[in-house]
Order: sequence, then structure tokens, then C-alpha cells
Amino acid sequence: MRRKQKQSENIGHIMIPKVISIGFFGGLIWSMVASFTAFFNFTTVSPKSFVLRSWLDAKWTDQWIGQFVSILIISIISILFALLYYLFGKKIQGVWVGIIVGIGIWFLLFGLFEPLFPNIPIFYQLNSDTVVTTLCICILYAVFISYSVSFSYAQQLHDEKTS
Repeated sequence: MRRKQKQSENIGHIMIPKVISIGFFGGLIWSMVASFTAFFNFTTVSPKSFVLRSWLDAKWTDQWIGQFVSILIISIISILFALLYYLFGKKIQGVWVGIIVGIGIWFLLFGLFEPLFPNIPIFYQLNSDTVVTTLCICILYAVFISYSVSFSYAQQLHDEKTS
């Protein structure tokens, strides 16, 4: 019993930095993809639409620096999401959980949290390109986080058992 508890503590100490980096880079990569899709007019919303433009009306928020700051803020928030996934979903393998979580994230952003983002239209007022693009980005983001965390956890368990 004592050995199993010590093994669990070792996995936690090793996994937390991995989970933090997975969360940060997941937020960085997928918010950059969202920025590019907004730049190329695949979507009418971008990271700065959520993070800065909903609360600030300063001129700099509509420029590249606003997009950069928004990407960094999303990357930091993404660390919290990855840590939550590590706490509650690390043992779940496969991409289906990520797909479901991604759809849930999309509904949270465009449905439930819509009053927090007055700069974003209500989801039924969005054009189809925006809906499809943002839904796909949310799904890909959640699959990236969920699969990376669960894969790293399974790999760490395997390494602990073989050593």
C-alpha cells in the first residue's frame, strides 16, 4: 500500500510540469490557429474578440498587439483547463472524450457565457463559416489537451511499472 501511494506521488510530481506545458502550448497553438482563421475571414470572431474587445475599447486592442496579448491570456487560461482535465479525466483514453469536451467548450463560449462577451453575436446570429470554424477549433483544442494528458499519464504509469 505504501509503495502504491509513493508511486502515485511520483507520477503527480512528474506529470504536473508536463500538464502545464501541454495546457500552455495547446492554448498557444489553437488560439494562433483561431487568429489565422479570423485573419483569412473563415470566422468573424478571433481570440481578441473574446479576451480584450469585449471589455476594452482601446485602439491597441484591435491591432496585432491586442491579438498577441489575447493569445498569451488564452494560453495561461488553458493551463487551468489542462490541470482540470488531469484531475478528472486523465485515465480516459481516446479522442471521443476530447470531441465531446470540445463541443461543450463551444457551447459554453457561444451559449452560456455569451452575456460575458457583448462583442460576440449570439450563436444563432453567427454565419455558418464562423460556427463550423470555431466549433472545429474548439474540438481540435480539446482533443489536443485530452489526448496529450491521457497519453502522458498512461506513458508515465507504464514507465513506473517497468522500473
